[in-house]
Order: sequence, then structure tokens, then C-alpha cells
Amino acid sequence: MNNPLLAHDTLQALPAFAEIRPEHVTPAIDVLLAAADAALQHAVGDAVAADYGALSAVLDVAVERLRRAWGAVGHLQAVADTPALRAAYSENLARVTEFHTRLGADARLYAKYKAVAATSLSAEQRQALNHALRDFVLGGAELQGAARARFAQIQDRLAELAQHFGEHVLDATDGFALHVGPERLRGVPADVCAATRAAADAEGRPGHKLTLHEPVLIPLLSYADDRELRETLFRAHATRASEFGPAALDNTALMREMIELRHEEAALLGQPSYAHLSLVPKMAESPQQVLAFIRDLARRARAGAERERDQLEDFAARELGLLDMQAWDRRYASEKLKQARFDFSSNDVRQYFTEPRVLDGMFRLVENLFDVSIRPRPAGQVSVWHDSVRFFDVERAGQTIAGFYIDLYARPGKDAGAWMDEVRQRWVRPDGGGLQLPLAHLICNFAPPLGGRPALLSHDDVITLFHEFGHGLHHMLTRVDEMALAGIAGVEWDAAELPSQFMENFCWEWDVLSQLSSHVDSGEPLPRALFDKMLAARTFQSGLEMLRHCEFGLFDMRVHAEPDAAARVRALADEVRAEVSVLPATDFVRYPNSFTHLFDGGYAAGFYGYAWAEVLSADAFSAFEEAGLFDADTGRRYLQSILEVGGSRPALQNFVAFRGREPRIDAFLRHRGIA
Repeated sequence: MNNPLLAHDTLQALPAFAEIRPEHVTPAIDVLLAAADAALQHAVGDAVAADYGALSAVLDVAVERLRRAWGAVGHLQAVADTPALRAAYSENLARVTEFHTRLGADARLYAKYKAVAATSLSAEQRQALNHALRDFVLGGAELQGAARARFAQIQDRLAELAQHFGEHVLDATDGFALHVGPERLRGVPADVCAATRAAADAEGRPGHKLTLHEPVLIPLLSYADDRELRETLFRAHATRASEFGPAALDNTALMREMIELRHEEAALLGQPSYAHLSLVPKMAESPQQVLAFIRDLARRARAGAERERDQLEDFAARELGLLDMQAWDRRYASEKLKQARFDFSSNDVRQYFTEPRVLDGMFRLVENLFDVSIRPRPAGQVSVWHDSVRFFDVERAGQTIAGFYIDLYARPGKDAGAWMDEVRQRWVRPDGGGLQLPLAHLICNFAPPLGGRPALLSHDDVITLFHEFGHGLHHMLTRVDEMALAGIAGVEWDAAELPSQFMENFCWEWDVLSQLSSHVDSGEPLPRALFDKMLAARTFQSGLEMLRHCEFGLFDMRVHAEPDAAARVRALADEVRAEVSVLPATDFVRYPNSFTHLFDGGYAAGFYGYAWAEVLSADAFSAFEEAGLFDADTGRRYLQSILEVGGSRPALQNFVAFRGREPRIDAFLRHRGIA
């Protein structure tokens, strides 16, 4: 009980993140794996009846204890990585993967679940059981002999490869540093210069320390007048974890092996390709349907993208002297063009979005829409992995219903990007333990506060924060009592982005932005005139943006659908670019090598889901546009039809229950400016 990975196993206790050490991992996993395995053996025996509640009380309770502890270890490795923690994680990954693979393919358990299907069940239990039976098939439960053994080997190896892939990207990102003098930072916002100066000071170095972390990289590519500097940073970022860097971090061979293993896995399960296998639990019916959807979006966006490209090239040559504009010039030229066309810069906007004001405004919006209260818990009452992390309780009618950690700032040892993750799910425990409340992690990588001033967010940062909080709301506001269906659990992967992208739309509404903006110096809210300029620029280069998204989605689907894809990943990426993009190719770009969504993030043959879910979310938000942004009845229907029901029924049924009809693409095209 002195092990924090075991000691927090009470119903509502928070994990003791600050106390977890690498040396705790293996002893805890030893205990929890043994308990989970014993529960499995007991569950499949004659002493446990083929009864839904009895099985869950024996097996789900033990497996959930393991999942929560292992989730805490994986979370810490993503946000506070150290060599010792990475070693402990690696040491136990294969063991945990082997257990879950064995659990998901246990023929005895599968038979008992099929027997449970013949009993009387509630609607939620029936849905959860149907998902479980489907997942047994996908988990290899019907395989025999050598095929069964090979399937298990594939699962172990894929987990290992995904871990290495993500580690290589993190190490390649953290491993780059460039020290420059202040004369090379002409044009760069003052707060970015101050942050890079502070980073150099912390190492006792003169000048400025530049890295590939987004709070440094994006402003440098957008504002630095030094073209050679932009090229250096762009090239370093575009070639991460490839043959252009350290051989030990090159992900090329890992990608090939992962794709080969995924196709082999699909073949073992009787599917034509991994793309077909991936779509079994999704809304889309076939790879061909997905490819047609992506190509239709690309077709709709192409004419606008060509105009945007021509306008950018003309402006860059005429106004900036960039007669041969390259990939490392595009953000810079685009920012200059936006300033010229709309008379504002992204940095102007950034001064109005202080992190405290944005958080407060977002919380107030959610409180009004969904009848909840969000309360910070005092820092001393919560164990966290970094002193910038905070914890909030979500309450309704004076009762706590959920909670979340928020970790906003980029730092070494923390994975790039933004995500929501589950700490635990809502669940009425079948062992009589009561109601387990959901907890979430909300992770971003914004520039931290500096010099006593609050952190400043770009408008894109604000959108990212709303996006991840939308995922969090989906997880936390559920009323489903079955763990397998609560919140995001059980929701089709290509519909899971609906609640997150839905929240993004509020970031373009004056009545919302005016309440979450406050100038860092004057305290004045965002001027209406500046907002109008932002709104006019909302669809600036939206055609180019859409084609880039289509390029990623098409590459993802083809690399997981075509039998020879593993041997020609780079060639396939080039083919997709030639088909979709209207921009000149840059030979050294190796984006697949750092495409963690596909190779370390669960989006394999599913990246298209961002676009499909945006169709759903735009159509859902149009109901608020029609009824009134803060219409209480519309908010209540959205809460009850989408957020509260989780995966307890198909996502399309949820959407129809809210909208009164099936989804239409019109609002998506209007919001994107490609109608």
C-alpha cells in the first residue's frame, strides 16, 4: 500500500502523480497483472454464472484497476518523460499488452459472453455486450492454433513499435536546439524573443535558444525576416525521425514494419486490408466510401486553393521579393498577406487572449450551456506531475459529477500537440462500490507565462483549447453507467471528434470572444473592429488548408488499404501529394516519419474522421445558429442527445435525435468557405 500506483485505488481518490516513481511501476504491475489474471481464470470457471453483472463484478473491476494504474504510467511518460520512466514503461509494456491480447481472445470468456447474450439485459448492457462480442472477433478470439499465436505476437510487436515511434519523434524534437544572436530575430514578436532569451539564460548561454516546440517554431516561421533561419527550422522540423537525422531515431523501418504487421493482422481476421479492419467499428462502411469522401472534398476545395496559391505567390514576389517562394517561406508570406489584406496580424490578436481570461470565459460558456459549475480545487489538495498543472471539479446542483486536470504549457519531456485523455470513466461499479466519477486530462502545448505576465494564446490556441475541452465534456458529462459506453467509450472513432469540433465554432462568435478577451496591458476586451477583421479572414487560405487535410487523410487510407504500401511509403506520399496538392513538392519533407496520429495515436485508417466529424459538428452547431447561440432548449437537447448518451447508441442515432434529421454537408462547406 506504500506504492502510489496501488494506494489510490479507492472510488473517488485522485492519483498521486507527484509520488509515482519509476521504481513503483514494475511492482505495481506485478500485483495488478496477477490480480487481473486471477480474475480472468475465475470468470471463465463454473463458479461464475453466465450473468452480465456477475462477470463484470469479477473481471471488469480487476481489469479496470490495471487500466487505471497503467494509464497513469503512460500519461506520465507522455507529459514528464525521463530515461528511468521510459525504461520502466518499456519493461512492462509487453506484459500489459500480452494480457490484454490474451483477454480479448480468450475463447472461454467469449463463449461465456455469447451465453450472456441469451439472457435478459438492459438496453445499455445489450449495447455493451454487442460491442464486446464484436471486439472478441477483432481481438482474435475465433482464431486457432498458429494463427492465434501469430496474432498475439503481432499485437505485442505493434505496441512496441508504436512506443518507439513516439519516442523517436519526441527525442528528435527535444534534441534540436539552435543558439542565435538577437540580430537574427528581426520581425519576431517580443514575447517570443523574451522566452527564447530566457531559455538561453537558463543554460548560461548568450543570445537566444530556438527549439522545434510549437510556441517557438510557429512564430519563427511566421514572423522571422531571416529567410535562412526559417529554412533551418523548417528543414529540422520536416525531417524529424527520418534518415536526415540520427540513425537511431529514424522511423522509416518502423513504419514499414507496422504497416506490414497491420495488413497481416487484417488477413488473419479475414479482412482484405487493415483499412477494412479499422472501419469495422466506425461509421464509414468501406475504404472506397472514405476515399470518395476525401476526394470529393479535395475536388470542392481545389479551385479556391489554386487561387490562394496564385495570390500568395504573386504577393510574395511583388511585395517580399520572394521570386522563388519555398516551403519555409509560406507561413511568413501568408502572415504578411493576411496583414496586408485584413489589416491585422495574428500577434495583434494574441495580446487580447490571456490564458486566465480565456479559461474563465470558456468555463462560463460551458456552465451556461450545460447547467454545470466548474470550480478550481486548491493546489495543495491535488498531487500533480508539474507545478503548472491545475485541477478542477465539475458540479451540478451542488454535487460533483466529474473532474479534470489541465496542463497547458510546452516543455522538454512532454509530447507535442494537444489531447484529452481519460483518467477514469463514469461507472456504477458492479461490485457494490458505488458510482465512480469520470476524470479527464486536458493537455496542450502553449507558450508558458514569462516575466510575471500571463500566458498569451493565439486565436488558434484558443480554438485548440476549446477543441480539447469539447472532448473533455463528452467524457465528463455522460450519464451512462456502463463503463464500456460512458462518455467517449464505445463511440465510433469517426464520430468522436464531433463534440470537440462543435466547441471550436464558439471561437468565431462575437458574444463569446468578447467575454474571454482582455488585453494583456490595458485589460480592454477585443475591439469589435478587430473581430470583424478576424471573421473576414476566417476562410483565408481555407482551400489550401483543406487540401492539406485531404492529403493526410488520403495517404492514411491508401497506406492501410493497398497491399504493397509498406514497401513504398515515401512514393505513396509523393503520389498523394501529386494528386491532391496544388503546391510545389519539397523533396526533403518526411511528414510520415513524425505522423504520430497514424503510428502512435490510434488514428490509423481513421484520420479522415476529422473531416467527417466536422461535417457532423458544423451541422450540429447550425442548430444554435438558427435558434440562438445561447438558446437553453437547444443546449439541453445537445447535452441530452450527444454528450450524455456516449456510446450507448450509434452516433448517427444520436445526431438524428438532436437534429431531427440525418447530417448535411452545407454548414461545413459554409464554415470552410468552399460552398
